[in-house]
Amino acid sequence: MARISVEVDGIAYEDDVEPRLLLVHYLRDRLGKTGTPIGCDTTNCGACTVLLDGTSVKSCSVLAVQADGCDVTTIEGVSSDGEWHPVQKAFHEEHALQCGYCTPGMILASIDLLKDDPDPSEEAVRQGLEGNLCRCTGYCNIVRAVRRAAQEMRVTTP
Repeated sequence: MARISVEVDGIAYEDDVEPRLLLVHYLRDRLGKTGTPIGCDTTNCGACTVLLDGTSVKSCSVLAVQADGCDVTTIEGVSSDGEWHPVQKAFHEEHALQCGYCTPGMILASIDLLKDDPDPSEEAVRQGLEGNLCRCTGYCNIVRAVRRAAQEMRVTTP
């Protein structure tokens, strides 16, 4: 067993984990963060995307021990004081989801994308989300939602 110390959605945790335990299983099974879905278990779909120290990662490809000392943000930790994050709002307003399975990963990948590119073109959004698959929407509304969130975030950021 290995001892890890992580902060997940603003709460500090210390746990003993098997060295081979994947971060997605730690989040879901140990911490109850079931908003992070297990999609493919092979890093192909991006449904399990979380933010690790602010950078989007596929949690099925990260060992829990690799997150030791890190700050992890899941979809449950994105809203603040009951208010949706601008990306969450834009996904809702632009109808950027159907079944919702890919939505947590898409939202977290979008937040990371907008951190690096606060005014992305349609092409930049498509490239930035390329590792996150959606089998329902055709991506048009997702791209619109990310661009809408970018605009909203630029307006509200001093």
